[in-house]
Amino acid sequence: MKKPLVLPKFKNEDEEMDFWDKIDLTEYFEPSDFKRVLFPNLKRTKRLISIRLPEELIGKVKEKASKLDVPYQSLIRQYVQQGVVK
Repeated sequence: MKKPLVLPKFKNEDEEMDFWDKIDLTEYFEPSDFKRVLFPNLKRTKRLISIRLPEELIGKVKEKASKLDVPYQSLIRQYVQQGVVK
């Protein structure tokens, strides 16, 4: 550890966000200061499924995802979400 990190009292969440945005943690911590932590009771928020789609459709989704600069599986997830909400 380089120097101790002293946290101020925050008046609100915005003030805290500003603090964390401006601070450089490399001034306070070395990589060796961190330890691996396991969360055995943490539940997954997503579940793997298998769905068969035509190659052409997957290709179109991949093209659109590339243009939008998002992962294609995330784009498919958004489309499914929109279909369920409507």
